[in-house]
Amino acid sequence: MAADRPEIQSVDKSRRSFLSKLILGSVAGRNITAAGLLGWPGGGAGAPANAFPVKLSEEEWRRRLSPAQYHVLRDHRTERAGSSALDKEYGDGVYHCAGCGQPLFASSSKFDSGTGWPSFWAPLDQAVETETDRGFFMTRTEVHCSRCGSHLGHVFDDGPKPTGLRYCMNGVALDFHPGEQPHGSDG
Repeated sequence: MAADRPEIQSVDKSRRSFLSKLILGSVAGRNITAAGLLGWPGGGAGAPANAFPVKLSEEEWRRRLSPAQYHVLRDHRTERAGSSALDKEYGDGVYHCAGCGQPLFASSSKFDSGTGWPSFWAPLDQAVETETDRGFFMTRTEVHCSRCGSHLGHVFDDGPKPTGLRYCMNGVALDFHPGEQPHGSDG
C-alpha cells in the first residue's frame, strides 16, 4: 500500500502538485499552461514577433488562405503525415510559400525522408528563418517564411549530405510551381 511506503506518497503528492500547478498555470514561478506546453492557441503560438515585409490582419489572412492553410501557416499547427500530394512530388520546379508566394525551396534539394511530409536539405538563400519551438514537451527548430512569417514546418539535423539537415515542411504551406527555375539559376 502507498500508505506503508512514504516515498510513493511523496511521488504521488509531487505529481498532484505539479499537475495542479500546470492546470492553474504556474510552474516554478513561470506562467506555463498546458496549451503553452503543447503549442496550442493561447499558449504562445502565432507568427513570430519579428517585423516581416508582408503584413496582413488576421481577417486578411483568413480571406487569403483556406482553413487548412490558416491552421498551419498562422496557428502553427501540423498537417497529418502523408496528407499532402507534395510529399511524393519530384518534378522540377520551385516550392513557394502558400501565404505570400515567396520562393522557398528548389526541387533539386527535395528528398524522400520517409516521414510523410515534403522534405528538403536546404532552402533558397534568405527564404526562411528559424526560431526555437518548445511545444509538445520538446524543443525543436521552427521554420517560417522570411517574407510573411508564416509557419512552414521544422528543421532537424538528421538529413542527407551536403547539409545534414531535414527541412520537414507542411505540404499545405507550400505552393509548387512546376518547371520554374530558382532565381539566379541557369536552368
